[in-house]
Amino acid sequence: MAGPTDTGPASRTDPASHAGHVSRTEGVGRFTVWAGFLLAYVRANLQSALEYRISFATQVFAMMLNDAMWLVFWLAYFDKFQVVEGWGRNDIVTLWAVVACGFGVATTFCGNLFRIAGIIVRGELDIYLALPKPPLPHLLISRMSVSAPGDVLFGLAGFLWIVRPDVPEVLLFVTCVLTSASILTACGIVSQSLAFWLGNAEAVGEQFSNALISFSTYPTPIFRGAVKLAMFTILPAGFLAYVPVRLFQDFSWWLLFGLLAVAAGSLVLSTFVFRRGLKRYESGNLVLIRE
Repeated sequence: MAGPTDTGPASRTDPASHAGHVSRTEGVGRFTVWAGFLLAYVRANLQSALEYRISFATQVFAMMLNDAMWLVFWLAYFDKFQVVEGWGRNDIVTLWAVVACGFGVATTFCGNLFRIAGIIVRGELDIYLALPKPPLPHLLISRMSVSAPGDVLFGLAGFLWIVRPDVPEVLLFVTCVLTSASILTACGIVSQSLAFWLGNAEAVGEQFSNALISFSTYPTPIFRGAVKLAMFTILPAGFLAYVPVRLFQDFSWWLLFGLLAVAAGSLVLSTFVFRRGLKRYESGNLVLIRE
């Protein structure tokens, strides 16, 4: 019989097991809090956009039409020529669908992505620094781009209608869209954060973003030498376009894991750059009310 201080093997608690359980519980709790935080902002932004339903629908439709015009150009090209540097019609449609959806997802959820430099220069970052959570998530998702859902709808419709994928390809498409959105968001944060060091960097950030999108909408094999090297380094358009298309052409788990690693690494790097820049930020001493 066990003594009063001996509870027996069955009732003993393993400290390592207990610590692991607590860690998992905290992780789930933290994820739930952040998910609720994101959904609350998304709901508020969507309600704000739907206050003017006709304007919202018009902007979404206009964006879909703008994207469709470029795709029609490529489809007309493939009526005359079957391939361009080994890429066929479905490859181009996949490229445009992934990039459009990725950009749409990034700017739907992070509507302030390309306004960060202006917010820094005008001293409006004070609003977000006063909030309880880290300022970067608040800064990014406190606004949505009204026309961005048009990019998402165009990408989905084009991919499903023209490529006609099976279920595994749809899952791969969703994965590539999320990685593209992550890389676009990270590049936007880094380019816009240059305002911490350069002052008025709105033009620099805008040019960088435009170049990134422009290069990512053309078949990567047409580029050579230093330009192609730049597309996988300082201007990572290759990870937005070439790698996703390559996964559809010849799937490789290693390539997929590499793409996921690049997406995760780019987000970590962008957060680091923003935090370093934040140490140089000088308050604008503004008293503002958020709309």
